[in-house]
Amino acid sequence: MNYKSIFNLLGILLGIFSLSFVPPLILTFTYEESGREIFLYSFIFFFILGGSIWAATRQQNLPLNISDGFIITTLFWVVLAFAGSIPFYFFGLSVSDAIFESVSGITTTGATTIVGLDSLPKSILLYRQLLQWIGGMGLIVLAVAVMPALGIGGGQLYKMELPGSHGNQKLTPKITDSAKALWKIYVGLTFTCAMLYLLSGMTLFDSIAHSLSTVAGGGFSTHDESIGFFNSAIIETVCIIFMLLSAASFAVHYVAIFGGKPLKYFYDSEFRFFLSVVLLIILLSLMVHILSNSYANVFSAISSSIFHTVSIVTTSGFTTENFSLWPGFLPYLLLVGAFMGACSQSVGGGIKAWRVLIMVNQAYKEILKTIHPNAVLTSKIGTKVIDAKIAEKVWGFFSIYVFIFMFLLMAMLGTGLSFETAFSAVGACLNNLGPGLGDVASNYTSVNEFGKFILCFAMILGRLEIFTLLVLFTPAFWRR
Repeated sequence: MNYKSIFNLLGILLGIFSLSFVPPLILTFTYEESGREIFLYSFIFFFILGGSIWAATRQQNLPLNISDGFIITTLFWVVLAFAGSIPFYFFGLSVSDAIFESVSGITTTGATTIVGLDSLPKSILLYRQLLQWIGGMGLIVLAVAVMPALGIGGGQLYKMELPGSHGNQKLTPKITDSAKALWKIYVGLTFTCAMLYLLSGMTLFDSIAHSLSTVAGGGFSTHDESIGFFNSAIIETVCIIFMLLSAASFAVHYVAIFGGKPLKYFYDSEFRFFLSVVLLIILLSLMVHILSNSYANVFSAISSSIFHTVSIVTTSGFTTENFSLWPGFLPYLLLVGAFMGACSQSVGGGIKAWRVLIMVNQAYKEILKTIHPNAVLTSKIGTKVIDAKIAEKVWGFFSIYVFIFMFLLMAMLGTGLSFETAFSAVGACLNNLGPGLGDVASNYTSVNEFGKFILCFAMILGRLEIFTLLVLFTPAFWRR
């Protein structure tokens, strides 16, 4: 293990993260709000801390191997969670609530323990949104783009931060160029989203704040009623469009934008499968709403079904109403959709659509083998044959996912929560969704301190897609 290089990089990342305190600090002067000392001292402390760590280890610029990549990725998210919690603590949250809010933000989960968002200073509201925006693409990917100038290679970090079907593929010959391309797309989507929100009727502050969380797939809002606060079909439409765009693979975005192939979205098998699942859930939701007369008119049923299906399945977590009160099985249907989640190499959470697609193909192949035992069958996604090793890894991931989910569910039941609340809380946090069912439909204030730390662990697990974190708990890793 190259520990000095790990700490060298950690110092750089902390220095970059310290800049997140600057925009809220500026707002405290703009709106003459309290809390400027909190953001000012936080910025100074972490900038100096990061700079000191970097300076003390700057002579150790050795290439990072895969083991170092696992450590720095996990270590950074844990350190970032604690660093990001400081402003929340000094704004009045308890230690557990502050850490929970920070972890939820940086992992783009969107679960919250804060009630009364409308009355909070704009500085802390913007800070919450910035945490999600930073966590959306991954601060480490940003660091990869600037690290070569500092003499540090970041290939392994790039792979750790972008797990999925294209995890070991570069968008461009140089990883640095790939990271820069991703951030250009990310910033471009954020700017476009903010402008459309502004033109749709949001204030300048709300348009910027909500564009940060929408493109990040986070779901934090500046209002307790979330998107429902605006009561605008146009705003909801803009939100739907960008939630879907954020749920698509950024590798597809790259080909469509920089490769000049806008039809790539329709040719990509994973994205087509993802949209098919979304459409199916929308139709089922609409059918149940119409049969149960849940809404006064069909238009309201259609708009609500589309918005909440897209929001939950993409693991964004925005709401216009309490979907946990929907009739019949619909709340559970949406939650099941969130288990699949977004596409690979997107900002969304969940198991990922490509893994589900592979498992569906494999299951279908096994059914055909039962009918025709001697047949030689291959699994395909589009025109591509699924390698047996990839299928094996996918089923291995799924088995670990189920085991971890059950373990966390038992732990949350042990805190005294009802089965519905515990099940949805674990599902919402492990899939980086945010809102759940039962007592966690609106917020997580009903969860005790121990339960909040369990859910923090679940959120980080989900953000790093389980293996990146769990590998550190194996003796074999430390014997390398």
